[in-house]
This record gives sequence, structure tokens and C-alpha cells, in this order.
Amino acid sequence: MTLTCYNDTHGYGWRHVDLFVHDAGGRELSWVHWQVPEDGPEAADAVTAEVEPLLRRTSEWRHGVSESGMDYWVADAEWARP
Repeated sequence: MTLTCYNDTHGYGWRHVDLFVHDAGGRELSWVHWQVPEDGPEAADAVTAEVEPLLRRTSEWRHGVSESGMDYWVADAEWARP
């Protein structure tokens, strides 16, 4: 699974964190998202801890820039074992 968060560079008001689920071949199977009050990884970590307390980020955030110039970050994640 991967978490993705964004910088709302274009002012769309889409401040959110996406959780993507992939199959063994890397194809996206499903996704869900939740809103965050601010952009970037720190806000994503804080809100994820509240919304999905059993979801753990297992890698550092990796920064990228989309073709449209929007900053985004991706990190690996997994569910904590009870």
C-alpha cells in the first residue's frame, strides 16, 4: 500500500491523503482518501494517526513533482498487527 499527499499548488482545495492498494504486479486495485487541513507530509502523518490509527507509514516520504508542477509525496504503508 502507498500513502500519497500533495501540495495544493493550483488552489483546487483538494487537501487530502490518498491510500492506494496495489496487487503483486503493482497495479492499483483500490483507493480511499481523507481530508487534511494543511499540505504536505507532516499534516498527512498527523491526520492519518487520527483517522486510521492502525495504519503505519513504513518508509520515508519520497518527493515528486507532477507534470503540472504540483509537489507530491509518496510513502509505503501497512496495517499494524493487533
